[in-house]
Amino acid sequence: MSMKLLEPVTAPDMDDEALWELCRSRDTNLDGMFFVAVKSTGVYCRPSCSSRTPKRENVVFFPDIEAAEAAGFRACMRCHPRLASPDAAAEVVRQACEYLDEDEPLRLPEIGRRVGVNASQLQRMFKRTLGLTPGQYSEGRRLQRLKGGLRNGHSVTRALYDAGYSSSSRLYESAGEQLGMTPATYRKGGRGMTIRYQIFESPLGRLLIAGTERGVCAVQLGDAEAELGMALRGEFPEAVILPDKGALSGWVSQILEHLNGVRPRLDLPLDIQGTAFQLRVWRALRDIAYGATRSYAEIAEAIGNPKAARAVGNACHNNPVAIVIPCHRVVRSNGDLGGYGGGVHRKQKMLDKERAVSELEQKAG
Repeated sequence: MSMKLLEPVTAPDMDDEALWELCRSRDTNLDGMFFVAVKSTGVYCRPSCSSRTPKRENVVFFPDIEAAEAAGFRACMRCHPRLASPDAAAEVVRQACEYLDEDEPLRLPEIGRRVGVNASQLQRMFKRTLGLTPGQYSEGRRLQRLKGGLRNGHSVTRALYDAGYSSSSRLYESAGEQLGMTPATYRKGGRGMTIRYQIFESPLGRLLIAGTERGVCAVQLGDAEAELGMALRGEFPEAVILPDKGALSGWVSQILEHLNGVRPRLDLPLDIQGTAFQLRVWRALRDIAYGATRSYAEIAEAIGNPKAARAVGNACHNNPVAIVIPCHRVVRSNGDLGGYGGGVHRKQKMLDKERAVSELEQKAG
């Protein structure tokens, strides 16, 4: 028995021909903005659906899934249009994360089957919702388990296998970038590792810079030396942390010159920790020109995850080397400053200084 299809309701503010042209682009950014229904099949889809392009005379448009289903159309089994809404996608990603968090995680196609989407759709939903691929999420969780095991005093061998690494070589290939040090030195909060630091007066108040033999591992702004020292020891409770006696002087002088507008670009060696996503954000921040700003959304776009503006904000919040990685140059889309670990007043002061120096250079040039 055939189902009678009701008359379509055109998506607001756009005529059918404009929607048809958008539909032909198969742009995934349009998903959820309107829905495409095909009278000859009785199915409605996302604009990006990969099914064969229907004849124009068979296509009608709806502003939402409720309107499409009220008209008698059923959801496409290929593109799953019900999952185009952010809330539905977030729930699917949450369920998939539970499978990825298991001791023996399932393969992506099997996870997709269990949550009702295919592997490619699940990849896209992860990037839009979390700003990460499922593989990057798994790697981040595995790194967290490794850190937990090392902090609890387990041997490197036990910690890496408990975390899910298949071999020690696989771990050490990425340890330098992800941990900022080898697993053995990270164990128990940096046991066996020496960090030297200086706290000095800067144009922004008290400033701490700390480093290992590999590079700068912390730059923090604050009002009190005790506060800055406690934060450093909280990150590396088992490391040997010593006042510097001159080894950091070159890095200190460069940062001071930078804050005074003499050295627009800092290029210091770094020894920092971060997930794969954080490292991508931090690299993008270092590409922002002196005297310029970018929004969180623009950074998300620059790293290929346009829906990850909130995750970019979290990466800025977790930046361990303020000033060197210039998270102060990231603002909200409406121009508001947003937050800053050293205080918004310091963020404003740095931006004002950089803009003033840039304007002088432009006039002189």
